[in-house]
Amino acid sequence: MGVTFREKRVQKHGGKNKSTKIEFNEDTIRAIFGHEAAEDETIERLKSYYLKTSVYNSMKSNVPLLVLVGHKGVGKSALLKVLSSEDADDGRVAVNVQPNDIVNLDISSDNFLEKIETWKDGLANIIINKLLVYLNSALFEKQEDIPLKKWMERFGELLTSVVGKKLSDLQNEKITLSSSDFTILFKNALFSEKQIVVYLDDLDRGWENTKNDVKNLSAMLNAIRDLSRDMKNLRFRLALRSDVYYAVRTSDETTDKIDGSVIWQSWSNHEILVMLIKRIETYFGRTIDENDLLKKHQQNIAYYLDSVFEQRFQGNGHWENAPMYRVLMSLIRKRPRDLVKLCTLAARRAYINGHNSILTSDLKSVFNNYSNDRLTDTSTEYKSELPQVQELLLKMKPSQKELQSGTPCLFTREQLIKKLDNVLSMSHFTFKDGKPVTPHNLAAFLFKINFVTARKEYNGKIFRVYYDENQYIYNDFTDFGYSYEIHPAYRWALQPTSTNDIFKQVELLDTAPNR
Repeated sequence: MGVTFREKRVQKHGGKNKSTKIEFNEDTIRAIFGHEAAEDETIERLKSYYLKTSVYNSMKSNVPLLVLVGHKGVGKSALLKVLSSEDADDGRVAVNVQPNDIVNLDISSDNFLEKIETWKDGLANIIINKLLVYLNSALFEKQEDIPLKKWMERFGELLTSVVGKKLSDLQNEKITLSSSDFTILFKNALFSEKQIVVYLDDLDRGWENTKNDVKNLSAMLNAIRDLSRDMKNLRFRLALRSDVYYAVRTSDETTDKIDGSVIWQSWSNHEILVMLIKRIETYFGRTIDENDLLKKHQQNIAYYLDSVFEQRFQGNGHWENAPMYRVLMSLIRKRPRDLVKLCTLAARRAYINGHNSILTSDLKSVFNNYSNDRLTDTSTEYKSELPQVQELLLKMKPSQKELQSGTPCLFTREQLIKKLDNVLSMSHFTFKDGKPVTPHNLAAFLFKINFVTARKEYNGKIFRVYYDENQYIYNDFTDFGYSYEIHPAYRWALQPTSTNDIFKQVELLDTAPNR
């Protein structure tokens, strides 16, 4: 017999699957798996394990305006942080705009055109004052990038001529320019030499999905589109949650011009597995070829997890003796944060149990906590769209008849509609935008928020399809023959008294490259 991938791994590392015995204290857990919010990670660690997908390549392009859209926990902020850091490394000037930068911006006008102009003026002044901070750093602090320093010196000269004040007078005050003066300034030949990239992140903080929220965000989108169109050397990169983008896109016809600039931040489970492998390997100081791993079948790269995890899940039912990677991939909603959360919880349990690797018992003991957190996160994320979303999710718990069927969370289209019809007969739900609530609308909503996934079997293998992959699978007009399944991440929260049965009910995901 030939040597297996796992045996090759053992041989490569001196006959050991693990480089060392791991003590899963908090420092070690964070060092291996990273921060749940990757943007809070140190930039050095984040860049060491960040997996650069096609979305990264798109966002790094020279397109003037790109809007990164995705669910919470898919890494939008992390991507912007990596790009911003690389801009500095590559000689571009990165300007990061956060919610505290716009807190005093007066966008209270009822006139939509005035809102746009307010945003343009406000962003222009935020950008110019952040550039002034760069300027002071270049002139009065240690600046090893000599070309950048010389460019900033010329920028200072240009700025003083426009503002009419000496540079020394500008160090302790904010500059106020109109967007028209800002445009004139940026059309100077100096700015053709160096690109300015503006990153706008977390500006949907406090989003409540009101008409005023929609108008304000729509005005901002129009403003950055105008600014990016007028100044070719100025690029904008904006991150928005998917629910926020949907609300604006479906409520304001002016945003159709932005639609072509939208990049969806999504991950395949295979990419997330490679991301986990990269985090583990960089923690141990080893290098990998991530592009090579992305091309391989998951069963042929699973041995990389042996440094941290038990090889197989010692469970029952469909989960009996399953490879650990299939268990992990089946429980996450294609969000890196889900995997980090699950691994962190299990590693903490391993520490309590005195284990040097994460065992089946460690994972099983945190499924309830992990599932409850996912339901809470989803309720928080989408209550601005459906205020009673948590009630809806909890009322999707299996009935006694459904439990007796053996597949309590798996529905045909007709069964899902009947289930929601029964839920509606006992509850009153209201969409924030006023659209009518029907079983079909609720089904589409549950599919959109990834509470239910579409499911099909190919050659005896099960695959799940998410809304972001094909938003038209569930619609009012056509049945494409999919069944619908409550995602396994929520099962323990919905079945707290019959958790052992879940292993017999949930069939693990079959995974392959790029799925």
